Amino acid sequence: MTAADTRAMCWLLQQPQAARRARMARLVSRLGDGPFYVALTLLIWWMDRQGGSEFALTAMAAYALEVPLFVLLKHLIKRPRPADALESLSAFIQPADRFSFPSGHTAAAFVMASLLCVFYPPVMLLALGLAVMVGLSRVLLGVHYPSDILAGATLGVSCAMLALWLV
Repeated sequence: MTAADTRAMCWLLQQPQAARRARMARLVSRLGDGPFYVALTLLIWWMDRQGGSEFALTAMAAYALEVPLFVLLKHLIKRPRPADALESLSAFIQPADRFSFPSGHTAAAFVMASLLCVFYPPVMLLALGLAVMVGLSRVLLGVHYPSDILAGATLGVSCAMLALWLV
């Protein structure tokens, strides 16, 4: 898997359009930061008096599971980021930590997308599309391998489903 990840990263980041894609990816990646999900959850809670409270409670439970799990996995696995492992690659941003597996941005995006799909099915395609774009942006920025994104998506969906079962 590492060989395929490395080939994919080298191919993507050595394309002539890589820097231009990275500028757009930086904007999309910021949606994967925590404040966006807090604001979205508060907006849903405020706008949907009937189901918004349950959504907010479930989101809090899901992130209470996802955040410590992704931090634990990063520190157990300790996979170096692509730019740290491969001299031929440079990241377009400075990541928040040293390790890449799994992608926390992608996990958070898939927590929110999964919950939106369950609570508000009409926004399913938008939510999933945005989550996929957040994951892809992390690869295009050179801070994650494709398998980090798959692991993050799996972690996010799993935490959302567990939270739905618990709440």
